[in-house]
Amino acid sequence: MYQQMIFVNLAVNDVEVSKKFFSELGYTINAQFSDENAASVVISDTIVAMLLNKQRYSDFTKKEIADSTKTSEVLLCLSAESREKVDELVDRAIAAGGSASGETQDHGVMYGRAFDDPDGHTWEVMWMDPSVVQG
Repeated sequence: MYQQMIFVNLAVNDVEVSKKFFSELGYTINAQFSDENAASVVISDTIVAMLLNKQRYSDFTKKEIADSTKTSEVLLCLSAESREKVDELVDRAIAAGGSASGETQDHGVMYGRAFDDPDGHTWEVMWMDPSVVQG
C-alpha cells in the first residue's frame, strides 16, 4: 500500500550546524540527498526534513526567505509515543543547542512542549492519549 510522504524544506544558515543538531536528536542524515548545500534528515519512514542553505533554498522560490528567528513561517509538530518521549526529545534538543519555545501544554489527554532549532524554526512535540482518538 502506498504511504504518502512529506518533505519539509527549511532554509538554514549553516548546513553543518543543522546536521549536527538533528543527528544529536537521534535522526539520520541521508547522504544520498545531502551535500554542502543541503542535508536530508530522516525523521521517520514518511517524514524527511530537507535543510537547505539560503542560496539553495532560493532556487525553489522567488519569495523572500523569512528570518525564522524573527518571523514564524511554519509550526512543525511531531507526535511522540508518550509524555516521557516528549520530554526526552525536547530536552535533547535544548542540550544540542536549541532553545525552549513557549509553555508546556498539559491537558491531561494531550501533552506537548516545543523547541526552536538553531535557525529559529519551531518544532512542537505532542503526545495524545490513544484512548481518546476515535478510529
